[in-house]
Amino acid sequence: MSTTADPLAALGALPGVAESVESVRKAVDRVYGHRIMRRRSNAVTSEAALRAARGSAALSGADWALEEVRRRSDFGTDDEARVMGAALRLTAEAGQLLSIWRQSPLRVLARLHLVAAASDESRVGRPRQAGEVVDEPLIELPLPDAREVSGRLDGLADLIIAGSSAPALVTAAVVHGELLALRPFTSHNGLVARAAERIVLIGSGLDPKAICPAEVGHAEQGRAEYLAALEGYVSGTPEGMAAWIAHCGRAVEFGVRESTAVCEALQRGAA
Repeated sequence: MSTTADPLAALGALPGVAESVESVRKAVDRVYGHRIMRRRSNAVTSEAALRAARGSAALSGADWALEEVRRRSDFGTDDEARVMGAALRLTAEAGQLLSIWRQSPLRVLARLHLVAAASDESRVGRPRQAGEVVDEPLIELPLPDAREVSGRLDGLADLIIAGSSAPALVTAAVVHGELLALRPFTSHNGLVARAAERIVLIGSGLDPKAICPAEVGHAEQGRAEYLAALEGYVSGTPEGMAAWIAHCGRAVEFGVRESTAVCEALQRGAA
C-alpha cells in the first residue's frame, strides 16, 4: 500500500479505478431512483439482506438456494447450516455497528467475529495469537504470523479513524481485501471480511439503505474469480490492487442488478 498521507486516495488514482467507481455510482443511483424505493424501500432492504447473507455463505462453503434459506429455521444442525446461520447473524448485526466503525473499527471486527462464531471460547472476539490454527479452508494464501496481523490491523484501523478522500468503493475493497489477506481470527474470516465491506458501503453513504449487496456479486462472479482477484490484492502491485477494486465494483453492480429485480417484482406485486 502507498506510503502517502492518504494511501487510500492514492489507490483511487490507479489506472481503471476511477472508471470502476463511476460505474458503481451510476448503478447505485439508478436503483435508488426506482419508483418502488419511494414506497417499499424497507421491503427491498430486507430482501437484499437475505440475499447478501446467502451470497456470503456461498463463498464460505454453504451454497444454498435462496428458498432453502427462507425455509430453514434451524441453523445449528451441521457445518453448512452453521455457516449460513453465521452469515445471517452478521448481515443483521452490521447495521447496528455503523456508528462505532469510524471511531473503533477493531472493536467492530471483534464484535463481528463474536457474532459469527456464536461461542464463548477464549479465541473468539480477538485476533489470533502465535501458534493458533486458522480454520479457513477455502482461502489457501500464505498466512501472515500473529505479529504481522497485529501491526497491519492497527494500520488499517488508523486509516479508517483518520478518514480519507478515497471513494467508498476503494475503502470497502481495501478493508475486505486486508481482512482476507490477514485472516486475523481463528475462524469465520471470510464472513467477517464481507460484513466489514458491507459496513463501509452503507456507512459511507454510497448505499445508506443497504440495498446493493456486494456479497451477491462476489458469489455470482464465482469463488475462483474471487480468489484470483484476492491474489492480486495480496500481490500489492498496482495492477493487482486495481483488479481487486474492480472486482469489488462489479460485485456491487451485481448486487444492484439483484435489487433492481426485487424492485421490479414488488412493482408487479409478485414478491
